[in-house]
Amino acid sequence: MTSVQQTREALGGKLRNLRRSAGLTGRDLAERLSWPASKISKLETGKQAPTEADVAAWVTATTNDEQDNVSVLAILRTMESAHAEWQRLLSGGRRHHQSTWADMERKATRLHVFEPAFVPGLLQTAGYARHRLAQAITVFGTSNDIDEAVRTRLVRQDVLYDPRKRFHFVITEAVLRYRLCPPELMLAQLDRLVAASTLPNVRLGIIPFDTSYVIGPGCGFWIFDDQQVLVEIFSAELTLAQPQEIDLHAKVFGAMSSVAAYGAKSRAVVTRVMEELRATMPDDDSMDLATS
Repeated sequence: MTSVQQTREALGGKLRNLRRSAGLTGRDLAERLSWPASKISKLETGKQAPTEADVAAWVTATTNDEQDNVSVLAILRTMESAHAEWQRLLSGGRRHHQSTWADMERKATRLHVFEPAFVPGLLQTAGYARHRLAQAITVFGTSNDIDEAVRTRLVRQDVLYDPRKRFHFVITEAVLRYRLCPPELMLAQLDRLVAASTLPNVRLGIIPFDTSYVIGPGCGFWIFDDQQVLVEIFSAELTLAQPQEIDLHAKVFGAMSSVAAYGAKSRAVVTRVMEELRATMPDDDSMDLATS
């Protein structure tokens, strides 16, 4: 079940509780609102999303309490903003989307980031970022503004040097090994991770392959100041703001960070992967012979 559907069902449950507290059956409320009874059922079970006008009419018919109206509208607006389709997000180009992320990162003072497959954007080199951003063009056929997008992503990284901010990244060893760019670019990216792990306001945890997980790694997510969570899936970027969703992702992050290696141990994992990657690459002498 998607987070959007869960939010829709939570909204339906809130509406159902208001109706029951008013002592009304679904048919009673339908008659009072001049709606078909099927609409009451669909709204309460999350099969249909209400409009703001529907919410206002429902609250007026059941409690006429302004606080109830505000509460239900808050859930509705969270649901509406939670599922932003990538095609719409990227319609202004990747550079525009990178700028949007930069604004959120500048406003936040604490970021907790979990990534099971990709190097987080704030820690990417230009070469790695170029290959990651190119995927959007391949998948969605969006305009090719990759040069501007890469520059904007690198500018985002200035926040790492703001001493007022704290960053906690947790990634899996798979992130270090996936071949998402040529080996020479990946080596530079791995070296960048080692350097980033030494920044005073950055914690970089790496979960080695031989780790016994408390919770299996799913999709990546970013927690901004314990106020909202951003989750990227193939079809959308989800913005989660309900307290229970934030608490759940904080719990998952805690489980991931508890089994991660930090400091010298995390750098040792990166160094080992770098050595193994170098061993797969032709050395300079063999390249010279091949081209002579």
